[in-house]
Formats: sequence, structure tokens, C-alpha cells
Amino acid sequence: MSPMLFLLLLVSSLIPGYAHPSPTQSFMSAVISQKGIDFLKDLLIDKAISSVVPINLPESEKKVKIPFVGNVLMRLSNTTIYRVDVPSSDIKPGESGVSIIASGTTCDLSMDWLYSYSTWLVPAEISDKGRASVQVDGMEVRLNLGLELQEETLKLFLLECGCSVQDMSIKLDGGASWLYQGLVDAFEEQISSAVEKAICKKLGEGILKVDSFLQTLPKEVKVNDNASFDTTLAGEPLLSSSSFGIKINGLFRAGEKLPMPEYHFENSPSPSPSCKDPSKMFGITLDEAVFNSALALYYDADFMQWSLKEVPNQPLLNTAGWRFIVPQLYKKYPNADMSLNITLPSPPVIRISEHPIFATVDVDIIVDVVEAGELIPVACISLLVHASSTAKISGNNLVGSIDLNDFEMSLKWSNIGNLHMDLIQPVVQTLVETTLLPNANSYFRKGFPLPIKHGFMFQNAELISSNSRIMVCSDVLWTEGRSPDHPQLV
Repeated sequence: MSPMLFLLLLVSSLIPGYAHPSPTQSFMSAVISQKGIDFLKDLLIDKAISSVVPINLPESEKKVKIPFVGNVLMRLSNTTIYRVDVPSSDIKPGESGVSIIASGTTCDLSMDWLYSYSTWLVPAEISDKGRASVQVDGMEVRLNLGLELQEETLKLFLLECGCSVQDMSIKLDGGASWLYQGLVDAFEEQISSAVEKAICKKLGEGILKVDSFLQTLPKEVKVNDNASFDTTLAGEPLLSSSSFGIKINGLFRAGEKLPMPEYHFENSPSPSPSCKDPSKMFGITLDEAVFNSALALYYDADFMQWSLKEVPNQPLLNTAGWRFIVPQLYKKYPNADMSLNITLPSPPVIRISEHPIFATVDVDIIVDVVEAGELIPVACISLLVHASSTAKISGNNLVGSIDLNDFEMSLKWSNIGNLHMDLIQPVVQTLVETTLLPNANSYFRKGFPLPIKHGFMFQNAELISSNSRIMVCSDVLWTEGRSPDHPQLV
């Protein structure tokens, strides 16, 4: 039955890791509702049933005195539980762990049997042997599992295991039919006890394996070669009568090839959003700090700078295209090719509200003139861009698009005298709309991979925004081992 494996998928889908930089910060949380718990439980009952069987029981023998026959030695060997069926099960989170009850469980056993006896009527020993099949009905298995945080890792342990057998039937192949009832009477209680002990022992071993697995879970969730999620657990699991929740750090951190950026984020005091539809299986809440940490990481890794040598459908990269806008530029460098170097002096900042997502971006546009194969900087225009974005769920990714609201522009420095910014503004707006926004949207279309285990996919997802947070409420679909695409961010 292996119901403990439910927790394996449950917890590994959240992938807790080690502390970095502080186990007290939490910018991401996930909650699995009772519907989601039941879904995973049923899935694991169906998919992991084979992990329990076969179970081998110890050899047993007994002497029974039968009237007119004498003492009969009976022995059972090679006793194996080869099939377990769980028609009904129930799982409930509690304050300190999880309770699992599997009712109406049946299991089938096979075994070798042997009996021998001698009687004064016949001087020689009489023996016989054969095979037997046993069906156990009405078995109930009860598990109480503890779950707590130890050294930034989830610790799973068995609090209690109980197994009780209600009914049993034994069918012999071979042997004398008159001995059938004697064999049942002699071994039924012994077989029941052996089955009960073996089931609990097997489940206990499985729980130890799951706990060992939890101790070796990946220390981070890799997004691509440059970035990963910091998945430090931020406190004890949140257990209630109908849900399982966990808080993790959730910020982006650099890959092995990149230094860790020195940016710090504060938890927002605003309340978390909640799913409008309580029947959803799963909810993930992400603070805006998660997205800002990703932007800070890629900014620190020098991904947020571009050199433009061509602007689509616009004659902006030759001084001839600027002759009426910046006459002194054309006069000093007539018909010269140009290059625009776009850099961000600071990381973009995202603010999440109840409706759109707002972004503020500082941009420096350095205008270079190409002369004798060399780039000569002539001016730097500073922009403060205000944009908004809409988001949605595509597959297992949070995707969106960004639109320009407005921007403020100023001259940062110039080697060709003062520039008339009112004349330059339409040109810069064209540059933003035809180059900068399409470039940014190419990243947004690739999406932000949400933390869900491969082999599962969001279904009928709902996106809810509040002040500083986004919550994804969704059902979960098992994809039979097919790993959903997790596109890279860069």
C-alpha cells in the first residue's frame, strides 16, 4: 500500500533545502488542500502499490493432536504476501503530523505446507506437502506520522502503526481434505499476527527510506545555468485539519559560475491572498521580492545591457537620421554610423497590486558614433520608464507581457552641447516601443517556472493578485511521467 510515499511526493514537490541566507525569511509559500492531499494519496495508492510487495513472512510450524491420529507436525514455509488491494483510504493532516487509515484492505498470500505424523496403526511415518493460498479480508492499517523541521530539513518519523486482520480463508492444494480444518484452526491466528507485524515493519522501513531521502534533497531548485531558487525552509510545516502548508525563502540565487548579488529584500506586511475557489488542490504564493531578486541577480550578472546596431524600420543609427533633431551631431559627424549602448544603472523594480503589475526601470542610453572603426561616446540620455504587466499561467510557468505607461527623460551628459529633449522624446519613445519592450517581452513570454515536481502539471489555474503578492490556485494533473517544459529565463 505504501501510503507513506504520499509524503515523498508532497514534500519533494516543494523541495526544501539548506539555509541561505536566513531560515527566518519567507517570500514563497505553498499550501495543499484536502482535495489535493486526497488526489496525491489516491495517485500514490495506485502508482506505488508495487513498492510494498512481495513481503516474505517467517517460517512457522506447530504440533497438533488429532483424535485417532496422534501428534501431527505442520509446517508453513515460503510464505509470501504477493498482492495488496486498498479500496478505501483516508488521510488527515493534524497539528503535529499526518494520520493515514486504509480500510477494507485485502491481501493474498501463497505458501508451501507440509505435515507429517506417525500412528500405532501404521509403523511408518506418513507425510504430505503442497501449496496453499490465503486471502485476508477486512484488514485495517493505521499510521500516525510525525513531521517537523530539524536543521533546515523536514524530518519524517513513525509515531504509531497499527494493523488488524478481520477475516481469513485458506485453500489447500494437495493433502488430505480431512486435515483442512485442522490446518486452518492451527495457523489462522499465527498467520494473522505475522501479516500484521510484517505490514507495519514494511511501512516502518519505507518511512525510514523516505526520511533518508528528505535529508538528501537538492539544496536548491535549478532554473537554468545562471540561477536557482533558494528553497530554505522558513519554519515548521503548517498543518491543519484540512491542509498542509510550507514556507520557504524563495528568492533567486546565483549559479555556481556567478557571485551572489548583494541585494536584500524585506517581507511585506500585507496579508496573503486566498483562493476564491476552496476546491482547488494547490496554492502557491509568491512575494514580489521573489521577482525582484531574479531581476537583481541578472542585473548583477551583466545580462541587462545591450548594444544596438540596428533599429527595425527606423533610420536612427546614422547621424543623417538626426540632422534635424540634433544638428550639431550631424555637423560634427556627417553621415556617420551610430551605435546605442543601453545599460541599466540599477535593477528594475516590480510592484504587485490587485490588478496590474507595475515595473519601474532606470535606463541609460549612450549614443556612440563610429569613426575609423572606433566608438566615440557623444551623449547619454537617462530614462525612468514606468510600465505595467499582465500575468497568466501557461503550463507550469507564470508568463506575461509588459506595456509602456510613460517615461521621464533627461540628459545625463553630452560631448556635443545641449540637446533639445522635447525633440528627442519621440525618437526615444520609438526606440523604447520597437526595441526595449519587445526585448523585455521575449523574457516574459518564456515564463517564470513555478515550483512543482516534474510529472505534474497545473490544470484550471487561477491567478490572484493582492498588494505585493501573487497566488496561483490550481488543480494538479498527473502526466504519467512526462516532464513539462521549464523554459530558461535567458
